[in-house]
Amino acid sequence: MNTDSSTSGTRTASARDAGPRPHIVIVGAGFGGLTVARKLAAAPVDITLIDRENHHLFQPLLYQVATAGLSPADIAWPIRRLVRAQKNTRVLLGEVTGVDTARQRVRLGDRDIGYDVLVLATGATHGYFGHDAWAAHAPGLKAIDDATDIRRRLLLAFERAEMERDADRRRRLLTIAIVGAGPTGVEMAGAVVELARKALAADFRDVDPGQAHVVLVEAGPRVLPGFPDPLSRYTADALARLGVDVRLGRAVTACDADGVALGDDGERLEAETIIWAAGVKASPAASWLGLDGDRAGRAPVGAGLRPAGLDDIFIIGDTALAHDAAGRPLPGIAPVAKQQGAYVAGSIAARVAGKPAPAPFRYRDRGQLATIGRKAAVIAFGRLRLKGWLAWWLWGIAHIYFLIDLRNRLIVATQWLWSYLSFERGARLITGRRARLGRGTRDDRADPVPPKKDRHAA
Repeated sequence: MNTDSSTSGTRTASARDAGPRPHIVIVGAGFGGLTVARKLAAAPVDITLIDRENHHLFQPLLYQVATAGLSPADIAWPIRRLVRAQKNTRVLLGEVTGVDTARQRVRLGDRDIGYDVLVLATGATHGYFGHDAWAAHAPGLKAIDDATDIRRRLLLAFERAEMERDADRRRRLLTIAIVGAGPTGVEMAGAVVELARKALAADFRDVDPGQAHVVLVEAGPRVLPGFPDPLSRYTADALARLGVDVRLGRAVTACDADGVALGDDGERLEAETIIWAAGVKASPAASWLGLDGDRAGRAPVGAGLRPAGLDDIFIIGDTALAHDAAGRPLPGIAPVAKQQGAYVAGSIAARVAGKPAPAPFRYRDRGQLATIGRKAAVIAFGRLRLKGWLAWWLWGIAHIYFLIDLRNRLIVATQWLWSYLSFERGARLITGRRARLGRGTRDDRADPVPPKKDRHAA
């Protein structure tokens, strides 16, 4: 059995009393990795759960942090708290940088940690289609830091517009471009419009936040391309009624501090705030294992969620290129990761107990949901299609239900009810090391945020 000799003394009393047990290393405490760890709470194994952040994040509501609807603590929980009752589990904060498959070890900082079974659930970061320099001007939305950065940029744009006397400059400050019309882009667009036209409407004197121009840019022919076409058309119409300028078939060809260029004709959209929701890139897990990933960098896995020839390694979530029964790649969404995590936990438990491996993994589609502002949403579940006000309520109930604990469910439900009745957004804080407006009005642009390293989960 493999152990980390430099930290073997940290094992629990129950583990020492039981003697050597299989060591399961889980890299990433997102939906998939955390599910594996919690499902193995009672298994006769020792678990090391590694993540580069100290918290688990409910990503589907991250856009509400970015638009001041919720605070970060409403949708995130310390990892140690979530597994503190599991005597067979330890948590390490750090960044995994490689895997030695021959020696069955992962590289964590300046040391190696051995494993008997390795689960890579390292997630994904923003993908800019080979234009990584765009990240400085168009932040994506994958982590709390991303959300608070976007919130800061949005709120600062309105503050600067309040002081701006030049009409063209003010117009650019009040233009927000959102690139990508998948669920994240659609939900961001609706939330930004409501932030500007409802929550901020009465707070300014020299500028009208209702004049904000929110542009949703999509390279493809329709919004929500993964949804049935009737729901896609309904969403586009609902966004237009909200006041979102939806531009389809317009790929971004350039991006800088002053805006984006669209399409082959080089149409210019001047925008102070650009938000990226157009693509993702998987963590480097495939390269760690010497595998050829797909265009997004996802590592190919078989029906047992293991890469070919590596029976002691599982790959799940956004990191994995897995397929459904029809041969279509599974989407990078929370239900996929959670079902894969439960399957991997079952596979490990069966192996430890000397039982046959479970049947190949099969994803059970729980449907797709997306919200469009405060009164409309779309739901696709099998042949069931819902849209409008009822779908919005079901969307809210589903998201509250899947939050991890009762406290957060109550907080989020109360916040949403208050926001619905009052149009208030209670988390309108401008934070960060350059939160002050300063004497000039272009502090961010003079000192741009340096591009982040890949924010894969570990």
